[in-house]
Amino acid sequence: MTAVLVTVAAGALGAVIRFLVARAFGTRAVWAVLVVNVVGSAIGGAVLALVGGDARLILLTGFCGGLTTFSTFGVETIQLVLGGKARVALLSVLANLVLGVGAAGVVFLLLH
Repeated sequence: MTAVLVTVAAGALGAVIRFLVARAFGTRAVWAVLVVNVVGSAIGGAVLALVGGDARLILLTGFCGGLTTFSTFGVETIQLVLGGKARVALLSVLANLVLGVGAAGVVFLLLH
């Protein structure tokens, strides 16, 4: 039960940080999502390389899960397309995938 509560706290911390980043970016929400997804992926790569057991699960599921956001990414992509900004939507999708996976991979390789 303790691991569950720690995961909840870690998720809450990640979500609060995501909220603060989104507020800092204001109307440029696409950039906020990209930043939290890339940073969260980099942290995930570090956790994968350095942490094991329950701590890994707590940090990946809790903190990184609270920090990163796939649902917002999906909704904002649809909003961009509906708003006539298909090119920006495509660039956002590519940037999130390439930079997110790239950050996780690079950090993992550097620390492993």
